[in-house]
Amino acid sequence: MRRRREEPGWLHGKPPPLWARIAPVAALVVLVLVQRLTQGEAEVGFFLAGLPPVAAFAYGAAGTAVFAGIVLSLLGMPWAGTAHPRGADLATVAAIGLLSVVIAWVRRRRDAQLVSVRTVAEAAQLAVLPPVPEQVGPVRCAGLYRAAQRGTLVGGDLYDVRVGPYGVRALVGDVQGHGLAAVGTVAALLGAFREGVLDDPELAAVAARLDRRLLADTAASPGSAESAERTGAGAGTGAESEGASEQPELFATALLLEFPPGLDLVRVLSCGHPPALLLRASAVSELAVEPGPPLGLGLAGPDLAVVADVRLLPGDRLLAHTDGVTEARDAAGEFYPLADRLPALERDPAGLVEAVWQDLVQFTHGGPRDDVALLVLSLPEV
Repeated sequence: MRRRREEPGWLHGKPPPLWARIAPVAALVVLVLVQRLTQGEAEVGFFLAGLPPVAAFAYGAAGTAVFAGIVLSLLGMPWAGTAHPRGADLATVAAIGLLSVVIAWVRRRRDAQLVSVRTVAEAAQLAVLPPVPEQVGPVRCAGLYRAAQRGTLVGGDLYDVRVGPYGVRALVGDVQGHGLAAVGTVAALLGAFREGVLDDPELAAVAARLDRRLLADTAASPGSAESAERTGAGAGTGAESEGASEQPELFATALLLEFPPGLDLVRVLSCGHPPALLLRASAVSELAVEPGPPLGLGLAGPDLAVVADVRLLPGDRLLAHTDGVTEARDAAGEFYPLADRLPALERDPAGLVEAVWQDLVQFTHGGPRDDVALLVLSLPEV
């Protein structure tokens, strides 16, 4: 599974680039040469005092101390001809060099802490939403995830593919909000889905399980408890409606797919989610599934869920996605026409999700501002 990894970058934990390490050395050589060639006509030697602070951003404490020592040597030796400092000038330069060494030491410590925190954060996010393998049971998989919030691997979208006693089941969903605030809801839904894959014989029962999970999380949220207290305290005074309006609601759209063992078909259930696309040869069509209510409203259940059986032919592929794809806009405000662009993009079956993403980036001139999830599923060709 491909995900956008926001690189730490220089000054954010990543080692400085080569040019940042070469720049202080080059500046040192240039300043000395200019001072010597002009024979004192251009007084640039005192600019050397600015090199240790610059070196502190690219070198450690030891490397910065070396720069400070070289600068003090060049300024303190009359034969070098780089400047004509007095005692107070040399003391000032020495203080600047010492301060630069301290800055370099603090920066190195901070960078090490940032790398450690980032490593732990990435491991935690990958534990919530691990990469989808290339094949789950008989189903071939390809996924792509891009979180909208910078520096994160998981946002408000989710997907998973699991094999169980009732076949291979897949989930693609989009929870309320995005970014780190939605990760808890994503983790709860994925946990409930993985239990449903093993325990629930019907796809509608899995949807009902996810719905109950969101309802339970809403009831257990701090805002819900405060709202209940206000409602009880304000009964008959109009505070009831005010408390109810402040009660947080968690909801999500989801698309559930099931590949029953030994059958060339897929069962599809939609909970208010954008329909999946069926790629058959060069034709693209939406799966005709009547959408049910979103999860978290207490309406998902066997009585309201509509499960559609779709026959699959050899070579068919299913593309499930979140609304971060189809609601992305270009500079003119036009929505991204995923179904219209797929025939030209699906020429490379192995890289379909990456081709869609690159096309989406070009269409939006930089990428959408919402979380994006793409999942391609197919049965092996006989």
